[in-house]
Amino acid sequence: MAKRFAGTKTEFKFRVWFFALLFCISYLCYAFDKENAAQTVANWLAIQFPRFNDIIWVRIVLSAAAALVFVAATIRTWGTSYLHASVMHDSKLHTDRLVADGPFRHVRNPLYLGNVIMGFGMGMTMSCVGFFLLVIGMFIFTYRLILREESELSESQGESYREYCSAVPRLLASLSSGVPSAGNVPNWLDGFLGELMFWGFGVSIVVLAVTLRGLPFECVLWISFMLPWLTQILRRKPAISAPSPPQ
Repeated sequence: MAKRFAGTKTEFKFRVWFFALLFCISYLCYAFDKENAAQTVANWLAIQFPRFNDIIWVRIVLSAAAALVFVAATIRTWGTSYLHASVMHDSKLHTDRLVADGPFRHVRNPLYLGNVIMGFGMGMTMSCVGFFLLVIGMFIFTYRLILREESELSESQGESYREYCSAVPRLLASLSSGVPSAGNVPNWLDGFLGELMFWGFGVSIVVLAVTLRGLPFECVLWISFMLPWLTQILRRKPAISAPSPPQ
């Protein structure tokens, strides 16, 4: 059953584009559902707790949404600092080694956990229908990718990976570590640069909470989508030309 539900090679290879498509479709729900999810929650809170009006409440709701995205960015940065951004952005599935350090001692898929948490935060900037579409779609697609990776890791790593799976939860992180540290050293700069897009998402919601205007939010949001490619360009070292032989 798990293998039937697992994602395909195409889904994993183009996972970034599938996530981007899910975002776009979720935002397009504004075409028939005009009510913003954060505004809907704020209107309900203003009725239940009239001490603050709906404007203050919508800022509070958006601030909470931004906090969720920053939590997601922190988890993903922690994971990427051990996994390394080059592996995280690669279209190929890496099964040659098992990373069991940092957040991987508490949850087997910290990056995907960050995706799910991020979905709840970013969903507050969408319509109500868009919110549910993003959250549900993010969870289903993420779970398919997890099953794909686990299947191949089980085949390549064998019993050691199965023991790891029995000690560390798949997606609901445990406060206590399930395995001892492997002694790997995190590269925090690499992790932060690799997750700039998620940090940008959080900043975009902060901008929305402060301005309550769509245009500044959209500018920061779409720039955030471009950050992974910009950082990859900056990471590339210029080719060193061979010295010319003496004349």
